[in-house]
Amino acid sequence: MDMTTCLKALLLAVQQYRDGRTAQHVAQLQRQVEEVSGLKCDQLLSSGQILPSECVSGLVELAGNPNTNPTLTSSIISLLAQLACDDNSREILHGSFNVTSTLASIIHCHNATPGEPLVLQCLQVLQKLTYNTRVFQSTNYIHELITFLVTNIQSHNDDIIMPCLGLMANLCRDNHSVQSHIKSLDNVKPFYRTLINFLAHNSLTVVVFTLSILASLTLNEKVGEKLFDAKNIHQTFQLVFNIIVNGDGTLTRKYSVDLLVDLLKNPKIAVYLTRYEHFSACVSQVLGLLHSKDPDSAAKVLELLLAMCSVSGLRSLLCEVVFRPAGPKLRAAGRRQGAGPDGGRKAECGLALVQWLSLPVEGAESCSLQALQLLNELLEEALGAESVSDCVLSFIEMLLPVLLGLLRGLDPAQGDSHLRKHCHRITHVTSLLLILCAEDATRSLVSRQVSAQLCLSQVESLLSCCHSNSPLTCLPPGSDNDLGQLYAEALLRTLELMSKLRQQVKDMETSFYRMLQDQRIVTPLSLALTSHHRERVQTGLSLLFEAAPLPDFPSLVLGESIAANNAYRQREAELSVKRIAVQEVPPSSILDSSNRSVHSLVEKIQNGLELQENVKDSHVSEIIDVYEQKLSAFVSKESRLQDLLEAKALALSQADRLIAQYRFQRAQAEAEACKLGSLLKEAERRREDLQCELSSQVLEVERSRADMEELLQHNARLQQDSEEHQALKGAYNALLNRFNESERLLKELQAAHISLTKQNDTLRKSHEALQLQHDKVASVLEDREEEIRSLHSDLQQKNSDIAGLRGQLQAEEEKVTEKDRERKDLEETVDVLRKELNKTEQARKDARIKASSLELQKSQLETKLKQKEDELNKHSAMISMIHSLSSGKMKSDVNLSL
Repeated sequence: MDMTTCLKALLLAVQQYRDGRTAQHVAQLQRQVEEVSGLKCDQLLSSGQILPSECVSGLVELAGNPNTNPTLTSSIISLLAQLACDDNSREILHGSFNVTSTLASIIHCHNATPGEPLVLQCLQVLQKLTYNTRVFQSTNYIHELITFLVTNIQSHNDDIIMPCLGLMANLCRDNHSVQSHIKSLDNVKPFYRTLINFLAHNSLTVVVFTLSILASLTLNEKVGEKLFDAKNIHQTFQLVFNIIVNGDGTLTRKYSVDLLVDLLKNPKIAVYLTRYEHFSACVSQVLGLLHSKDPDSAAKVLELLLAMCSVSGLRSLLCEVVFRPAGPKLRAAGRRQGAGPDGGRKAECGLALVQWLSLPVEGAESCSLQALQLLNELLEEALGAESVSDCVLSFIEMLLPVLLGLLRGLDPAQGDSHLRKHCHRITHVTSLLLILCAEDATRSLVSRQVSAQLCLSQVESLLSCCHSNSPLTCLPPGSDNDLGQLYAEALLRTLELMSKLRQQVKDMETSFYRMLQDQRIVTPLSLALTSHHRERVQTGLSLLFEAAPLPDFPSLVLGESIAANNAYRQREAELSVKRIAVQEVPPSSILDSSNRSVHSLVEKIQNGLELQENVKDSHVSEIIDVYEQKLSAFVSKESRLQDLLEAKALALSQADRLIAQYRFQRAQAEAEACKLGSLLKEAERRREDLQCELSSQVLEVERSRADMEELLQHNARLQQDSEEHQALKGAYNALLNRFNESERLLKELQAAHISLTKQNDTLRKSHEALQLQHDKVASVLEDREEEIRSLHSDLQQKNSDIAGLRGQLQAEEEKVTEKDRERKDLEETVDVLRKELNKTEQARKDARIKASSLELQKSQLETKLKQKEDELNKHSAMISMIHSLSSGKMKSDVNLSL
């Protein structure tokens, strides 16, 4: 069966179940609900049809009735969860059908059994409905729901803790009334302690939910300042980034991004993030998620990056990460407009953004628009610097073909939804191109890629869509989401781009001025000039300044159009006050009067033209344009009145449904009042019993207070003993460190002794060589007197060498004295160690064994020191011998000279 047939059968089954709650009617309604659940229900509620609304209203009413079969209630809730597949449907279920209060009432009825599957199902659906939706404190059963959540979060049931935490995070986020109510609860401090304990939970999802709740409740209080202070915030950043990159799934990543976005709203935490040393690496990993095919993850990543762009200190860092240069192959891949999001998993971060831009309009629309907004922010920051880097220019060169490809594909035959999305995209793309035209270097790149024919065809397509190929069907001014406003904004952005490039692009100036003189430009220009957006008015004024001097510019028609728009706005304000009077007017009379007025105006125009057929009047065309504008205004008024009548009829049906719901709730309230009266009497009796118990409990509390004081005193004594133990432990560690330092110094002395021994051997060898040389010279002097002068010069050279050796010997003597001083320091250190070891023997028995080992090592050190002293004495004897030998050599040299 098709959807309409199933919905009619479902509505009939709901009515039959209301009339008689028999088992047959229950089974029939159950079967119809399951059949509708088996069909595709995407955007069923957002279509605006009455039949789905009636069915959902009846099902919500049955689900909120405590007498409904629990199995049937579970099936209805499953169908509601299936209907809440997009943001619009969730908003309709929450706002129009009060599904949130209905599910809260179901939870309140079953609060005694929180582990029941129906309660868990309601919690999961509520978490889905309340995500990014503000729940007012005046909503029915919201206080009972908050109390239920606080109680069960502190329980030990792991199955219910996670959905309760997720729902609590949704309710607390950006909702000051709910936050104030939670802070006013009596058990809020134990609740905070439970949340802080959850921060060490092994589930990342629980940790994220907990951090989100704590950030909402305590961020501007003392508890939040301690949790998110300068010492802990870097660990929090690392944890959140790790969860975003390596989270348990899309849900965890979604809440992690929301948490970081909420933290960035705090100026102190935003400053902490700018100082976070691993920010660039974390952002690179987050941008790596854009290479996946999941549009939900990509949308949350882009949302996080846009939130970071709101912090001035983070924009430059984001520019460095995103505009990091890619390789030649990646640039070539970026120029392919048809590349999907997984076409370059090894690509750079900027290329991943470009790939999300190139998706079709019917695909991930939010991702494409978010990527455009992000590039707007980043390129504005990059181009605002003193000099534009080469990597930014290369990125813009890669980006331009993709942007120009997005301007194509406007097809009026694909419906209003497609046109609305495409106009949004055109507006963002042209805004980005206008930013690129702000600098000379980037304007030259844009001018080489953009052609006059492209802009002209874009303007022609938008004008044809705006006027539906007829100059008489001009759209009236409406809200921001009105299709006419979207056409006008996209068209004016394109004309502004043509104005920026008219001097650089061939034939652009001619095309620009030709479009300004087109009669169809009047409607978007008048909409911009009468808009309440400052940027649109400024754009319209700049174009009007360019177009006013042109000879064929329709200034008179523009004035009439602006006056008609202002009159329409004034009439809309009057109609908003008099809508009750409008409701009483029959639709047929309004349509007939409007049709008669339109036909009479057409006949007058035709008769006037026939009478003036032979007269050459230059203003006839302008007068025709004025009347065409008025005719279009009348047609728009007729359509608006028809829509208003339909809306009032729908409002009447909804009012009847609300009246029936109110009657049911009133009967339910009266039954609850009777029940509360009996409970009040029972409570009075119990109060008297509890009063007696209270007196006995007071005595017991006093005794408990005395016991508590004794326990506190005992605890203080234990704390003092613990501090003494820690002090002794610190002293022992200090002694151990000093012992290790002494052992290290001993090893250094041994190494120094070995080096001195090697130096002594070299000196002895050199001395023996000099002695042999001296003997040889003495024997040769007698035979070779003719070589005395040359030998005398050689002897002078040898004397200088001996003087150098004497200096070396003196340095060695100084080193020996230094070693003696170090030996004395070591002896003093050993004495100090002996005293400290004696003290340690009295403090701890275990230290005695180590002290004895230290004594043994000390004795070994003393023996080694005595050995070193003996060796040093030998060295001094050898040095004295060298001195004596050198003095004997000096005497022989003197005799020879004589």
